[in-house]
Amino acid sequence: MIDLVIEQRRRSLGGSFEVGRVLPFAKRRMVGPFIFFDHIGPLDLASGIDRSVDVRAHPHIGLSTVTYLFSGEIMHRDSLGYEMAVRPHEVNWMTAGSGITHSERFEHARAHGDHIHGIQAWVALPDGQEETAPSFSHHSGADLPRWNDGGVTGQLIAGSAYGLSAAARTHSPLFYAHLDMAPGAVAEIPAGYSERAVYVANGAVEMDGQRFESGRMLVLGAAASRVRALDHATVMLLGGEPVGARFMYWNFVSSSQERLAQAAADWKAGRIKLPDADNEEFIPLPDAGPPAASQVRA
Repeated sequence: MIDLVIEQRRRSLGGSFEVGRVLPFAKRRMVGPFIFFDHIGPLDLASGIDRSVDVRAHPHIGLSTVTYLFSGEIMHRDSLGYEMAVRPHEVNWMTAGSGITHSERFEHARAHGDHIHGIQAWVALPDGQEETAPSFSHHSGADLPRWNDGGVTGQLIAGSAYGLSAAARTHSPLFYAHLDMAPGAVAEIPAGYSERAVYVANGAVEMDGQRFESGRMLVLGAAASRVRALDHATVMLLGGEPVGARFMYWNFVSSSQERLAQAAADWKAGRIKLPDADNEEFIPLPDAGPPAASQVRA
């Protein structure tokens, strides 16, 4: 049964680059540990695009970022020294923990033109691991189990579902999967998790006798659920166990509002290291300071 339908809202990441923001939402801040969910594109970028489209260096704490593309290429550089392009059906998994900075640039598009389409999600770290050492890993091929069944081609991005497990190190129970569904195909939503959701990235699906088109997240109850494609559909499945209340300010996530304020002060004062390979530009702290706790509780 569907508890809530969330429709993406357009948000600017600076310059001329916009995304469809899904989480957090006023009526539903998190789904399991997933605290942030942006739909990137679909967007055609012409060769020679201005650098204002890029996401300049910026900091994170208390979370893992998960970048996954259906098409296109994004270049990642971080303050640990990693430089890795993410391409379709691959995963860049970056755990910020106590603090990391990274940039995301459209260098392939600038040189050749590109069609960008994908998802970036954030997974909040659980109590006791929010200040873990930062890390980065890239996953492709056998790291991301795939299956075909009844018109559904699936790929497990993270966690465990359908009797499979993906390779990225997670810090709490979760699942995250990509399904490509032929018209009329039916897929079961993984059970065994307290919170689950379906996001329609492309096409249209049917659940509970209702039609839902792209840009909608369907937050589910605990009962067994199935999704049926009404035409060719791209669907993301996600969920897991709650990690507890979290505060969020800008790119920072924490169970402590004081920790958010410290991270903001450190970034403003230049105390957080920039990527060595991309240290000439960065996104400044927003003009307003961290909002009141009641406004950012996730």
